[in-house]
This record gives sequence, structure tokens and C-alpha cells, in this order.
Amino acid sequence: MRRTGLAELPLHTGGVPRWLMRRMIRLADAIAVLLVEEHGPSEFVRRLSDPFWFQALGCVLGFDWHSSGLTTVLTAVLREALRPEEHGLAVCGGKGKRSLATPQDIDRAVEALGLGEGDRERLKYASRMCAKVDNAAIQDGYMLYHHALFVAEDGTWAIVQQGMCPSDRTARRYHWLSEELRDGFVVEPHTGIAGDTLRPVVLDMTARRSEGCRKASLDLAREGPARVNRLLRSLRARGQKSLLNWLPEQARRALGPAGLEAPLKYLRMPWRLNWDALARAYELQPGDYEGLLAIRGIGPATVRALALIAALVYGEEPSWQDPAKFSFAFGGKDGVPYPVNRALMDEAISLLEDAIARARLGQDEKLRALKRLRGLL
Repeated sequence: MRRTGLAELPLHTGGVPRWLMRRMIRLADAIAVLLVEEHGPSEFVRRLSDPFWFQALGCVLGFDWHSSGLTTVLTAVLREALRPEEHGLAVCGGKGKRSLATPQDIDRAVEALGLGEGDRERLKYASRMCAKVDNAAIQDGYMLYHHALFVAEDGTWAIVQQGMCPSDRTARRYHWLSEELRDGFVVEPHTGIAGDTLRPVVLDMTARRSEGCRKASLDLAREGPARVNRLLRSLRARGQKSLLNWLPEQARRALGPAGLEAPLKYLRMPWRLNWDALARAYELQPGDYEGLLAIRGIGPATVRALALIAALVYGEEPSWQDPAKFSFAFGGKDGVPYPVNRALMDEAISLLEDAIARARLGQDEKLRALKRLRGLL
């Protein structure tokens, strides 16, 4: 069964004490060595693509189970702990400015792991497309500030990204795995789900039900910016007001955005598009929606405008359902939005318990790590 989705975490401030960071790196090194010896580097990458296992690993290393910092700190720890020559693994990117260095990190990783030129280009394309999809194709109010690519010596890769929503001080995590991209980067491409809350309205151009809207958006882009401009103008009648303006404030609040999908979509039509990018799309005539999204400059506003024109003019509705399907991290104790998945939880805990028990660590360190892991139960 494929699991598609995200993890939502509260934003926390502060840093990690040096004494804790040193111990986290040592423990991560011991666990990675054992797992790589037992299952191979590619399996370690697969595990990182599973948000359940990723979260459990962060807890084992001693970080807050529900903090957004778990993502960034765990990535930083793995950057220090994983060595290509020993583990057959490399970590590229990270938080903030570190994420901008991902292409250079990929160059170094390719050399260190003995990968080929084709792998270099493939990894850079994957890095760019994953960021583009989670920033533009899924419009859920979270802007990416963390981007990390984990790659094994056989070329298997996983990407873990995190976005921030300052308005409610939460973060959302996105997981990817190269082996799961059977339908490319734009058709339900994520792996694993761990979401806390559902947003009432999210434009999800990666949903299967958005297929018609993707095709219509592609056709619009191929027709050129002049055509898109004319259709946009036709939908923006000067001086026209929404019927909502004539409803009392109390009535508008009672209806809510979920029950007013059409007015909401119209009122959120973007006003500024990257016309140069649309011109490039017209010149390049991309063969599919992924090719359109890959064009530099095709961002959230352009994606949204094309989707809304496709819906309002051609009747090709995109999905407005939040792709987060499960609660953090293995399910909700009250069964909302789904019961705790005990099998997945037990699998992650069992594997880590075995790794800790067999790792080259002192007895006290093992006991502390096992205690933190059992705190998930």
C-alpha cells in the first residue's frame, strides 16, 4: 500500500547543546553502521523516506518528538555521522542557506560514492523537481526552508523537505523516495504520511483526481501567454463584486470557506504571473505536466492561474483536498483522522531496538536510547 503525505510539527526556537549534539552524532553513527552492515545503504535511505521511521530515529537520538527542529537537527546529525567511504551514504543540503548548496553537495556525493555523470544530472533534477512540486504543485500555505537529499552508493535517493507556516507556527514535512516515482514527479509522488491537521482548502495538482486539470493546464500553456492573458481578463470583470459582499458578516462566517469553494477560488485568482515563463513554455511545447512544471519560472501563481482557468472555463476541476491523510506520527489515539497503525509503529521500534542493542555503544548510552524509543509507545 502506498502512503502519501506529510508531517506537521509546531515550530520551536533555540539550538541543540554541544554535549547533546556530540552524543547524537555518535549514536547515529553506531546505528547507521549496524543497519548498513545488516541491510545495505539503499535500505537505510528507504527508511529515511518513511516519516514514521524518520521520526522514531530522531526520538532515539534524543530530540523532542513533536518539534519541527527534529527534522533539521536529525539532518544535521546525519551529515556529520554518515561518511560515504564507510557507510556508502551521503547527505546533501539542509536548512536555510545549507539547502541552496544542494547542487554542490551532489557533485561531491557523486564523486565520493563513485556514481556516474548520469546519476549527477538525475539527482540534481530530482532535487529541483521535489522542491518545485512541494512549493508550487501543492499549495498548502507552507514555504520550504529545509531541503535534504540522502543518496546511497547504488543511486537510490530520498528527499526530506520541510515547510513553514508562520501564521499558526507549524511546520510540514514532505518525504520522497526514488523507487516510488512510478508515475513521475507529479502524480501522488510522496512516500509515507504523518500529518496532524487537515487544511480546509489546498490546491493539490499532484492528486489523481487533478489529472484532467493538469492536461487542461498543459494545453493552455502550449497555446501561449496571449491566450492565457485573454482568459484571465475575461474572469476579472472590472467592478464586479461577489455575492458574499451583500451577506452579513455573521452569515459569511457561518458558511465558511469549505462550503464556498467557487467564490473562494475566484477571489484567490493570482493577479501577477510570470509571462516570460509562459512564453518559454509556448516555445518549448512541453510534452507533459511534469515538463511544464520543470520550466524555470513556472511557480505557484502560474500553476494556480492555469488550474483555475481550467476549472472555471473548461470545467476541469483540480483537487482541493489536503493530501495529508494520517495523524502524527503513527495515528491518532482518538482515531482521528485514523487509528494508530500499530504494525508500522512496531516495525520501526523493533528495528531501532535491535540496532541499538547491537550497536558499539556503552551500556548507559544503550539504556538511555532504548528508554527514549519506548517513550513512543
